[in-house]
Amino acid sequence: MLMQVRHTTLSVETGQSSSAGRKALNQDFHGAMVSDGSALVHKGVALAIADGISSSPVAHVAAETAVKSFLSDYFCTSEAWSVKTSASRVILAANSWLFSQTKQAAELDRGHVCTFSALVLKGRKAHLFHVGDSRIWRLSGQSLEQLTEDHTVRISETESYLGRALGVGHSVDIDYAVFDLRPGDVFILTTDGVHGFLRPKDMADVVLAGQDLDVAAAALVDQALAAGSDDNLTVQIVRVTGISEPGAEDLLSGEGTLPPAPLPKVPGRYEGFRLLRGLHATSRSHIYLAENEKTGEPVVLKFPSLDLRGEEDYLRRFALEEWVARRITSPHVLKAASYPEGRKTLFLASEFVDGQTLRQWMTDNPHPSLEMVRGILEQVARGLMAFHRKEMVHQDLRPENIMIDASGTVKIIDFGSVRIAGVMEAVPSLDKGEILGTHQYTAPEVFLGYLGTEYSDQFSLGVIAYEMLTGRLPYGAAVARATSERAQAALRYRSATSVTERVPDWVDGALCRAVHPVPGKRYEALSAFLEDLRRPNPSFSPDRFVPLAERDPVRFWQIVSAALAVLCAILFFQLFGNP
Repeated sequence: MLMQVRHTTLSVETGQSSSAGRKALNQDFHGAMVSDGSALVHKGVALAIADGISSSPVAHVAAETAVKSFLSDYFCTSEAWSVKTSASRVILAANSWLFSQTKQAAELDRGHVCTFSALVLKGRKAHLFHVGDSRIWRLSGQSLEQLTEDHTVRISETESYLGRALGVGHSVDIDYAVFDLRPGDVFILTTDGVHGFLRPKDMADVVLAGQDLDVAAAALVDQALAAGSDDNLTVQIVRVTGISEPGAEDLLSGEGTLPPAPLPKVPGRYEGFRLLRGLHATSRSHIYLAENEKTGEPVVLKFPSLDLRGEEDYLRRFALEEWVARRITSPHVLKAASYPEGRKTLFLASEFVDGQTLRQWMTDNPHPSLEMVRGILEQVARGLMAFHRKEMVHQDLRPENIMIDASGTVKIIDFGSVRIAGVMEAVPSLDKGEILGTHQYTAPEVFLGYLGTEYSDQFSLGVIAYEMLTGRLPYGAAVARATSERAQAALRYRSATSVTERVPDWVDGALCRAVHPVPGKRYEALSAFLEDLRRPNPSFSPDRFVPLAERDPVRFWQIVSAALAVLCAILFFQLFGNP
């Protein structure tokens, strides 16, 4: 069956053919699926093919389950996740179910076992996932380039077995690769009943003949049969006919088409809200306290800047703030609010946090206890973990973007700088290498042009922790000026214990690690950082010798300078003093 998919962001044509061949039962299975609208932008086009092992009478069930579960479940995963995360989790879940069925069979040769290969086309990338000996090819010139590696273990010239397949073990290694995608690219998925009997050049000739892709797939099956294939045969072909950058309407559905809202009058009414007073204004947005006219619920309204409303990327990021808020559920992340009349213009509504920013709290509490600091940091970390579980990086964590309400609950606010893995795959142009966060709290690697990661958020949290305990920054303003690897290697952490006696050595050790200039030397998980803030880590023991240059670099260089001055004075008097 020929399937044509046309959309403003991706256009493809597909064809497929499958046959039991000389066998009574077809144990291959294949399928393709495409969503419409913004879902197509976020998830792309997916094709999958599976081949059940011939020795098992239920292998066809395994192949069908693997393909169907992938094509249905992949499109149900979070839109914020990357293709790799979404597809891998779905494949691993399918493998777990198949393995549970195989265990009941007791014999592997009678288990739910199959090969599996999937191709996902999203944005300007092709993502491949592979287990077993089915194959994915790309048309390259006049021949085919094999993009997957067979997981076949040869015992002899005539005997071999699958070294990797779905349903064999409780876990499985999945080969993953990603390739640039261009209009005109052609990919072919085959089972071994086809590629085991046809040369890549012969397969390419059939596709290059310019015929309908369904006809081409059927021709490949017929040629493999004529060449002596004694196995099931399945072919899928997909041709990329067009790629274009998605617009805001594609990425955000209805919200992306809304015109930016004008600045409202205060006090006044706007689209079902009663505006009470202004809260905050910057060059990027205007924020007001309001209440829902239907429910009386207090809310915060955020309106786009007058100066930036002509910039598409700014408006897209502005609308993405609510997109983010509606996909994260955490008591420590600001929630989106409802709109009593829907929306005719682009502005954002969120819950009202009756409290103060962490910046104001730090001003009011210049010498907090260690326990008070821990309590706040742990809540901020739980909020960050909610972002990270969705493959989002906040990128602008600072005291001004953290609220503490009257009950002591801490919430992360302002999502204008959030990096969303799945969205960045769909709209690569949003990754412009801009430093979106506040420089004093931005991780050093970002100044080298690297993208923000979970380790970058950890750095920001570590800086906030250090500032809460000492009133200072661990590197002063030097991080923002260190725009080369050499400059960053020269960064020296100022020990918190040298600033205040309120910080134990082992807490200082935890802070030092969390704000290390090298991401790989920070904590692997935020939970480990929090643990080291609560319980002494032996590796940070005060008995361990730490050079003065590392403990207190300022004092170290003061001593060195003084010593050099004394030495110079001695030499001067020796050379020029009175005889």
